[in-house]
Amino acid sequence: MGIKKKNTKNPPVLSHEFVIQNHADIVSCVAMVFLLGLMFEVTSKAAVLFITVQYNVTISSNEGPEETAVNHFHHGIKDLATVFFYMLVAIILHAIIQEYVLDKINRKMHFSKTKHSKFNESGQLGVFYLFSFGWGTSILLNEHFLSNPVNLWEGYPHLLMPFQMKFFYICQLGYWLHALPELYFQKTKKEDIPRQLVYISLYLVHIAGAYVLNMNRLGLVLLVLHYFVELVFHISRLVYFSNESRQTGFTVWAVLFVLGRLLTLSLSVLTVGFGLATSEQQGFDMAAGNFNVLLVRITVLAAICLSQAFMMWKFINFQLRRWREQRQTQTLKKKQAPAKSKSKKDKTNGVNGVTSNGADSPRVKKEKSS
Repeated sequence: MGIKKKNTKNPPVLSHEFVIQNHADIVSCVAMVFLLGLMFEVTSKAAVLFITVQYNVTISSNEGPEETAVNHFHHGIKDLATVFFYMLVAIILHAIIQEYVLDKINRKMHFSKTKHSKFNESGQLGVFYLFSFGWGTSILLNEHFLSNPVNLWEGYPHLLMPFQMKFFYICQLGYWLHALPELYFQKTKKEDIPRQLVYISLYLVHIAGAYVLNMNRLGLVLLVLHYFVELVFHISRLVYFSNESRQTGFTVWAVLFVLGRLLTLSLSVLTVGFGLATSEQQGFDMAAGNFNVLLVRITVLAAICLSQAFMMWKFINFQLRRWREQRQTQTLKKKQAPAKSKSKKDKTNGVNGVTSNGADSPRVKKEKSS
């Protein structure tokens, strides 16, 4: 195992290069400040806002022989502090995965610059999608949202959430917010920044919208469905980078992508268009967390439909570009095949004493004259 060579050039303190090289250490120090704040009574109340989940509500349950207390949570402005702290945690985890896993694989595989950036992107997102899909699926199973889809709209507004669901949303918002400074830390190319800003913004708008509008159950189901499809894509891309002949995963992903868009639209229309429209809790009441009015429902459905249409448009363009590249590759192979066979034929005729235009070769003419 080779020893990692240290960079002999030390950039000036607080310069751009210094911040980029040491951003994980800097962020770790900032996160440590909040953790140390828990140790002192003066700062503990402020530190708790950043580290622990806020807005706890205790509800007594009479299930069973004894009365038990169940903790639920609702959202509020203090959640911004918690999201900020877990954004710092996401930056630290991102750096750990990059340095101790992805960089080591990159050094062994010797990828080009283009493949290097795409491999890092798929590696980071693949880990995140795998973790989020497993976590979200466990919440869906524990809360029985899959076995009884009526729970997606029944009892709206879903103001109270179990701890796991609220913490899931906090971590999701923290992760996608951390992707913004990572564009700077990872030295993302200028031409790639607009594309990444678009999909980061789409994630933040949809997750925050479901969280604030108390449609957290529908948002959780759609996120788990979407993350599964994206997980298949990034695993397929990682497999493709290891062996370019393995492209079956992209075909599976293409089928799942289309099915995922159809299921997303179906669940959204069923929940927002029919379930909430026929719910008894109609009206706009911000204090009670009720946003079940026609304007909000139309806005939510329009946002979901437009995002799905945008994703399908990008998907179709991707497939068409891939199909053109495959056709160009096949055409080049067909053109190269006759050229090779013709050159082999010319060499054979030259050996037998006949040139390519049918005349005798110089060797044969010499034999005839003698």
